[in-house]
Amino acid sequence: MLKRLGRKLKDQRGLTLIELLAVVVILGIIAAIAVPSIGGLIDNSRRDAHIANAQQMVSAARLAMTANELGEDSSITLEELIDDGYLEPVEDPSGAGYDEDASLVTIGENNGNPTYNVTLIEDGGGVTYIDEENPGDLTRDGITLE
Repeated sequence: MLKRLGRKLKDQRGLTLIELLAVVVILGIIAAIAVPSIGGLIDNSRRDAHIANAQQMVSAARLAMTANELGEDSSITLEELIDDGYLEPVEDPSGAGYDEDASLVTIGENNGNPTYNVTLIEDGGGVTYIDEENPGDLTRDGITLE
């Protein structure tokens, strides 16, 4: 019985080169499909984060307006919102940081109701992520990433 077991162990072989090649090709195909999908997920996450930052800026501007520091038809910069304590410093998901002097909330009026439009600009002015848009109406397509 031990002789039979010994022969079976000697007859067993590992993967052939063809089998190994087939596995590598399959893994390559899976990687080719997965990598672009992951890149798209990362960009979508960045766009969503810019929209969330714009919505936070609008909430902070509403607080400033409620505190009678702002009137309708005015604007307030990101730096003023942070300095006056209405907003914690926000992080740019693209990594460069926001230009706090140029990024702002513009407050207007439409039929007696206040409107809020946000402009978010990269530090250094290289990219304007959001340009005078209402963050409540924004979709991922409305965000510029470069």
